[in-house]
Amino acid sequence: MNHRTFVVTALAAVLFLGACRREPPPPPPEPTGPTPEELAEAQRIADSIAAEAARLEAELAAERAAREARERARAVLTQRIHFDFDMSEIRPDAEQILRQKVEILRASPNVHIRIEGHCDERGSNEYNDALGNRRAQAVVDYLTGFGLDSSRFATVSFGEDRPLVRESNEEAWAMNRRAEFIITAGEGDINPPGRSP
Repeated sequence: MNHRTFVVTALAAVLFLGACRREPPPPPPEPTGPTPEELAEAQRIADSIAAEAARLEAELAAERAAREARERARAVLTQRIHFDFDMSEIRPDAEQILRQKVEILRASPNVHIRIEGHCDERGSNEYNDALGNRRAQAVVDYLTGFGLDSSRFATVSFGEDRPLVRESNEEAWAMNRRAEFIITAGEGDINPPGRSP
C-alpha cells in the first residue's frame, strides 16, 4: 500500500468518525400517560380514602353527639328542684324536672344519687333539719313511684346550713328551699332516655 493511499484512507476514516460523532443523541422517548388500568387503580384508591375519611367523620360526629347527649342527661340528673315555704310536697314545676330524671334513670341503671334537702333560714335548726329530710324523702318517694329501686337513692338533710343565696329576703329564701342531686355512682354510665344501657 502506498503511503498516499494510506493517508487518504486514514483521513477518510477520521472524517467519517467525526461526522458520526457530531450527530446529536437520539431524543428521550416521549413520556407516556398512565394506562387505563393505572387510572382505574388510582381512582379506586382515591375512592377508598374518601370513603374511609367519610366513615371516620361520621364516627366522630356520632361520638360527639353521644357525648353531648350524655352531658345533657347529666345536667338534668343534677338539676335542683324547689319547694314552697314550710312544705315538702313536690310542686308541678318540680314534677316536670323529676319526670325527666326518671327517664334518664331508667336508661341508666348503674346511676345512684344522693338527694340533699335544704331549707331557708326561718325556723329552728331542728325543725329545718326535719323539713330537709321530709323534702329529700318526698323526692325519693316520687322517683320510686315510677318503679325505680329505692336502693339507688340516699338522702341527707342540711337544713338551713348550706344556703344557695346568703340573703334574707323572699327571693333568697325561695332559692334556698330546694333539693340538690349528687351523682354518687355510675356517672360514666349515664344514658340519655331511649338508649339501652
